[in-house]
Amino acid sequence: MPESPGYTAEQIQVLEGLDGVRRRPAMYIGSTGPDGLHHLLYEVVDNSVDEALAGACTRIDVTLHADGSASVLDNGRGIPVDNVPKVGKPAVEVVLTTLHAGGKFGGGGYRISGGLHGVGVSVVNALSEWLEVEVYRDGRTYRQRFVRGKPQGPLASVRGAPQPSGTRVTFKPDAQVMTATEFAFDVIIKRLEDIAYLNAGLEIRLLDERTGRTAALKHDGGIKELVAALNRTRARLSEVIYKKGERDGVEVEVALQYTDSYVEHMLTYVNTIPTTEGGTHLVGFRSALTRSVNDYAKRAGLVKDNDPPLVGEDMREGLTAVLSIKLAEPQFEGQTKTKLGNTEVKGIVESVVADAIEEFLITHPPDGKRIVAKVLTAARAREAARQARELVRRKSALEVGTLPGKLADCVERDPNLCELYIVEGESAGGTAKQGRDRQFQAILPIQGKILNVEKARQDRMIAHEEIRAIITALGTGVGDEFSLEKRRYDRIIIMCDADIDGNHIRTLLLTFFYRYMRELIDHGKVYIAQPPLYLIKNGKERRYALSDEERQTILRELGRRGANVEVQRFKGLSEMNPEQLWETTMNPATRTLLRVDLDDAEAADGIFRTLMGEEVEPRRQFIIQYARDVRNLDV
Repeated sequence: MPESPGYTAEQIQVLEGLDGVRRRPAMYIGSTGPDGLHHLLYEVVDNSVDEALAGACTRIDVTLHADGSASVLDNGRGIPVDNVPKVGKPAVEVVLTTLHAGGKFGGGGYRISGGLHGVGVSVVNALSEWLEVEVYRDGRTYRQRFVRGKPQGPLASVRGAPQPSGTRVTFKPDAQVMTATEFAFDVIIKRLEDIAYLNAGLEIRLLDERTGRTAALKHDGGIKELVAALNRTRARLSEVIYKKGERDGVEVEVALQYTDSYVEHMLTYVNTIPTTEGGTHLVGFRSALTRSVNDYAKRAGLVKDNDPPLVGEDMREGLTAVLSIKLAEPQFEGQTKTKLGNTEVKGIVESVVADAIEEFLITHPPDGKRIVAKVLTAARAREAARQARELVRRKSALEVGTLPGKLADCVERDPNLCELYIVEGESAGGTAKQGRDRQFQAILPIQGKILNVEKARQDRMIAHEEIRAIITALGTGVGDEFSLEKRRYDRIIIMCDADIDGNHIRTLLLTFFYRYMRELIDHGKVYIAQPPLYLIKNGKERRYALSDEERQTILRELGRRGANVEVQRFKGLSEMNPEQLWETTMNPATRTLLRVDLDDAEAADGIFRTLMGEEVEPRRQFIIQYARDVRNLDV
């Protein structure tokens, strides 16, 4: 057999320095889009936070500049400027140009650090069009500039410094490798808010020179204050339970509070880094919670022999908790640090959390009784929900005969090729059934407003006819039994009228998906259809407008041509005939869909609680605050 041509030693590439980062940026920052862009800024901020964790920094200033660059200034010790042995270059240059270089690998520079892997600031340098660093030490200012990771000269020193010590890093993301280069104030402020809560007393200031917006963040109450803030729209059943302790070099800080809500809100952090996938520290917390509440309920005689057993799921209903741990050598899964793997942490967290809960329950009997009553009610509801799920499960086999009667299913059986339209109203559902492509599009009409699951337990939710039809049609199960792999459709498209009732129904559906089928949103499976508001006709020419602004634009265009136009306002989906609905809203070649994303799950949780929860005053304040931003309001 002849030798395959073209594969010799000449084809083997060796990427030097930071070239590998520029070639494969997503390996280091997750993506080159908005998430990766903000990750660059957070890596620089995390270095300053590490100084705060070391007790050397009390203030961090973040500035978004008009030219698209960003800077982070702290009053920490300043990156060392003396030469690194064996390298012969200043430490600041080595840190900015070498992967896995820094003071976080056992050299004594940091006992605790969020920037574990030592690739953070060097990756920022590699992915920046330019980066400038200023170090303030010993009454001098040291400066160095880099272009796409390459130093543009040696570290320079001048007498005088604007402050006794600290570091300023200014960088401009490189549009050659980053697909997103515009920083979002609202995204950044949320991360900085978390950092301020997790580092009690640390002052953080954010300035956006593009708009003039500013923010000053400082929370002396730390995570105890954070839990209180998260529950400001909920009725509280207890005081905030708080404890800070240390075992074997691991610092554990926990704050939790029970409310009358039916959902859990849990935030976990390691060295101030959010661990969205949990890990061993979360396992230890949950184990301590279940054991401690169970033990107290039995000792206090608050549970009877005929009561259902209290399990972890019951303990977490209505719980808001923040768990923050700090340790010298955390073991994360990947550079994005979303899951903790240290096995020794589980027992340490379990011990500290158990002490906190047991001490609180013993010293606060009224709160303890309310908590146990809440958990018992959740256990009874769980049993009722289990029975309801069994009913749904028996009806959710894939045979057509067991699917909801009003579901018009599609012919295709490969879920990856199918989509389900959830349509407001039987009339619009009938139009959609006539206008669809039945090969891959299924239609499920729903009648009226579905149950507000923000105010209902799972057993009531599953017993609701319209919600049960949705669960059965999707085939995924619900809640803890949800399985994305069992979905029958790859796209779930919410199609409602563009009026007050339609917006309300859309919000109710999104609340349901967010609370009980969150993975559908996390994996980009939920969409919102965009039916037109107007049909604009000029003879045989037909134009559709999604908004009043688009209508005006079309009218101006036609007016310049001297056209005699006719405008029709669609008050609902049912006013369109099947051909119009297909052409504007269902044809993949011409329709507009909005994918539902959760860039900030905590903010979304707060919005759903505000809009759909029991408290009236927070909802009133929300409406007042955002009333001027409302579009397409029917009155």
